[in-house]
Amino acid sequence: MVRRRVAGLALAAATAVGLAGCAAESGAGDVVGQGFVSGDGTVQQWEPDERDRSVVVEGTTFEGDDVSTADWAGDVVVLNTWYAGCAPCRAEAPDLVEIATERADEGVHLLGINTEDDAGAALAFQRTFDVPYPSIEDRSGQVVAGLSGVVPLQAVPSTVVLDGEGRVASRVVGEVAGSTLDALIDDALGDPA
Repeated sequence: MVRRRVAGLALAAATAVGLAGCAAESGAGDVVGQGFVSGDGTVQQWEPDERDRSVVVEGTTFEGDDVSTADWAGDVVVLNTWYAGCAPCRAEAPDLVEIATERADEGVHLLGINTEDDAGAALAFQRTFDVPYPSIEDRSGQVVAGLSGVVPLQAVPSTVVLDGEGRVASRVVGEVAGSTLDALIDDALGDPA
């Protein structure tokens, strides 16, 4: 009986850790009983003269196409980490879809980075929310790790805005509101070249 109870507690602890997702910055917590940790929506911006080197993100979409932010040089790029079972990811998806649709003519590109899902789950999410932009598979963590030298991504979702030179202009850790992302994109579009 004691062994079964200890094994049950160990299984529960392992499950909780598995559902915790990425660690978040301080101030973040459990998302209303969902069992995983997400960021708190903290926004950080960098002035043009404070920005580090340019970043190129590339990978393969769930449809099997290669994508690279280098193809969008000169445009503003929004990177968003997500996975299908993430409640804040689902909550922000309609705003991201709206921004991708409405701001495409301004040279704004969105790229999803899926850190957890297989193709079936990711494509179902994309169909559910009519996602018009590509998402690359990053279960290995290579893409997120490549960004860590430039901008830490401590939670899922996290959103990063790259300026026209491919440098990190801003970051939101946790769910991003559409109005906040629109303002960050406006700032990046208005940066001097």
